Amino acid sequence: MTTVSVLPLAGKTALITGATSGIGLVTARELARRGARVVLVGRDADKAARAQQAIQLAAGSEALVHVKCFDLSLLRNVHRLAGEMHQEFEKLDILINNAGIMPGHFALTDEGHELCWATNHLAPYALTNLLLPLLDAAGRARVVTVSSVAHWVGEIEPDRNVRNSPDNYSWLTAYADSKLANILFTRELAHRLDLTGITANCLHPGLVDTGLMRPDTSTVMKALWWLARPAMTSPELGAQTTLHLATAPEVASQSGRYFASCKPARCSGRASSAQEASRLWRISAEETGVE
Repeated sequence: MTTVSVLPLAGKTALITGATSGIGLVTARELARRGARVVLVGRDADKAARAQQAIQLAAGSEALVHVKCFDLSLLRNVHRLAGEMHQEFEKLDILINNAGIMPGHFALTDEGHELCWATNHLAPYALTNLLLPLLDAAGRARVVTVSSVAHWVGEIEPDRNVRNSPDNYSWLTAYADSKLANILFTRELAHRLDLTGITANCLHPGLVDTGLMRPDTSTVMKALWWLARPAMTSPELGAQTTLHLATAPEVASQSGRYFASCKPARCSGRASSAQEASRLWRISAEETGVE
């Protein structure tokens, strides 16, 4: 009698942002290997096509790999992506908010948001909320958001004008604030989804050697990055906590938590504050028009 091997994620659909390189690409590849239909989201069409080919090669020709090319620093593109997902899919089992940037010089998007804040926080906030009907349709769905240990020095500025002022800008502050926002967003999302089958968790992937640097990243940050490279881990290892939260049975009922090295981890006092999480949600809803 022939035994048929059943892949553990067969029949499930996963969307991964920032999936054309680094830990996003590894995450997408491993989910496809386990049988999931994966939707890759990236900004560059050529990189997305190469990522799709690499995943097909690793997971097999039968793997279902879709590509969506959007610059998610723009909220109009977040809406377009969500609209296409609703048109093409009946459910979404796994949403991985992986896309992020290490900011360089001060920049505003043409929608009037500081670039790092828009990419690292407003985009996952809006995308997750816009995709909630598809996540709910899956019955038991998971939202995983990639944060960072840098959140320890973050603080949420309530005044958008201050955040958008070049006089107050610091690349470190911008990055740390956005990573704190990732955790607070996860905490409030989990609270709001408490009576549903959707869980929300976030993580620090470790110091990973990826393409996070931008051409305009500050000289100081580039120097620190190169000095730290010998101690950095590979994207293969860096993706493990993301994959753990997306697939492990033991975390299926855990929600609103921050992980590192595949284990619950301690986060800052601000990141643990329910009041701060609720305040951030109000700020995010006002700035995106999405609730």
